[in-house]
Parts: sequence; structure tokens; C-alpha cells
Amino acid sequence: MLPLLLASSSTYRRELLARLHLPFVCSSPDIDESHRSGESAIELVKRLAEQKARALADSHPAHLIIGSDQVAVLDEQIIGKPHTFEKAREQLMAASGASVTFLTGLALLNSQTGQCQVDCVPFTVHMRQLDQARVERYLRIEQPYDCAGSFKAEGLGVSLFQSTAGPDATSLIGLPLIRLIDMLLAEGVQIP
Repeated sequence: MLPLLLASSSTYRRELLARLHLPFVCSSPDIDESHRSGESAIELVKRLAEQKARALADSHPAHLIIGSDQVAVLDEQIIGKPHTFEKAREQLMAASGASVTFLTGLALLNSQTGQCQVDCVPFTVHMRQLDQARVERYLRIEQPYDCAGSFKAEGLGVSLFQSTAGPDATSLIGLPLIRLIDMLLAEGVQIP
């Protein structure tokens, strides 16, 4: 098996990939993550996932490189990481009683052959009706300012959900393991 490289500095993605019990290393790619004019959210996450993987190909020849990128979409608008309490409160109040779709782009690049598999895995969260006091309590406890959509699904953020829908719950956290396993199997990686 070629060595596995996660093209990310995300602790969330690292924790998810560790579930597969495969040895891997991490390196953070340096790419421009700007949204291009006229580019759909799906096109954006697929492009960025592939760019992240390809950005590390020269420095990591003969590796399987995993790239991933995620956006949250509410009312057909991309919402990013809030970074502040105020923006997180605004995002969660806007999502109250609505559905937020998370689109996770995934790429697996074989840097030896140049073969790259790319996909996008959607996952939708239907939010409860939220009031400002509940949102503020949640934000003070979990402080999810580095998370698209302003919540941590793997933590207390689940208390804000009415229901969820999608092919792979791990995509909500940022690395769709079911689809990644398909890609790794196509590269001859044995799991488990």
C-alpha cells in the first residue's frame, strides 16, 4: 500500500480518518480557497478537495493523498465558519426551523499515477425552532466558531437538530468515510 497522507490540518478530519486503523500522516496544503464567480457550491468543494490533494503531490510522490473541503448551504447561500460569537449566533438564528445542507468535497489522489477520484457527499440537517437564549447557551458551552454552520454535530450541537438525512453522517463532520473507503478500495487498499 502506498503511504496515506491527509491534506488537512483539521483535528476533526484526523480523528475521523483514524477510525479506519490505517497509518497516515498529515500535512496542510497552502491553496487559495476563494469562491469563483458563477461556481456552484458543489463545484467549489470538489475543486478545492482536488486542489488540496494536488498541492502536496510534488512533495509527497508515491502517496495516496486525501483532500477534503466542506461548505454549509442555507437558503441557497454558502455559509462559512463564523469565527465569532456574534456571527455564530446570527447563523444559528437564520437556520432556526430551516434545513442546512453540508456539501463535502472529497478527493483521493494517487501521486504516483496521477489518478484522482473526486466526489461530493451531501448531508442535510433539519434544525429545531431555536430562540436566542438557547442559541447563546449553546455557543457559550461549545464555542463552535471554527465549524461551518456554527455547530459541532459530534458534540452538543446535535441538541439543535430536528432530524438529519444523508448517505454518510461522517460527511457532516468533514470527511465522508464511506465514500473514502470506496475510493481506497479502488486503489487496492484493504480495509479492514
